[in-house]
Amino acid sequence: MIIYGKNPVNEALSDPGSGIDEVIVNKSANASDIVKLAKKRGVKLSFLPREALTRLAGNSSHQGVLAKIREFKYSDISQILKPARDSGERVLIVILDHVEDPQNLGAVVRTADFMGAHGVVIPKDRAAAVTPAVIKASSGAVNHVPIARVVNLARIIKDLKKDGVWIVGTDADSEQTVYAQDFKKLDIALVIGSEGRGLSKSVKDSCDFLVSIPRSGKVSSLNASVAAGMMLYEIVRQRSVSGS
Repeated sequence: MIIYGKNPVNEALSDPGSGIDEVIVNKSANASDIVKLAKKRGVKLSFLPREALTRLAGNSSHQGVLAKIREFKYSDISQILKPARDSGERVLIVILDHVEDPQNLGAVVRTADFMGAHGVVIPKDRAAAVTPAVIKASSGAVNHVPIARVVNLARIIKDLKKDGVWIVGTDADSEQTVYAQDFKKLDIALVIGSEGRGLSKSVKDSCDFLVSIPRSGKVSSLNASVAAGMMLYEIVRQRSVSGS
């Protein structure tokens, strides 16, 4: 897999487990820190014209830097839950219900990392997978947040419930707002619906409760990654205030 952009490549170089094989740089790019880090790690370093990087990346937004890495390795749900349980922290997982936009997926992963979520769950079908575009949109956060890719979201939700995790769905039509719900003492899996369609019926019916984000303006809905950010912030804020 080829990843591109300064932040993703820098994050990959900083992570010994990223499986980075080669860094390719355009000499005119301001990337001396990446070059130094690649040399320090003993990673193969090549210099090519910008046009060659554009061909390799498949677009021109590579910022003059790309890297060849092993294919992204997804995690199991157990690899998300166990560290949270071992740390004694309240579980916080983000489940994406068939989010198809790579930019949204990358932005959600970046926000999940920033807010300290333990992992992200995505479905295998009809949804964005971890691609170079997602890695760039996440600013390399995919190296820090475990991502599980599953066949059946409803089944995973059922398993999480058995493990004591409460399933919180976002639904613009819910009369209960995110600010009215008490999240402080709960292990939570936050479910974000797809662009335009929201939560699927099977997933919606599986949620323990649904919450909405209060709206004051004219726009009827939020981008999936923005909604995820607002929800995660409120959950973390409540936990921080309570000291949980």
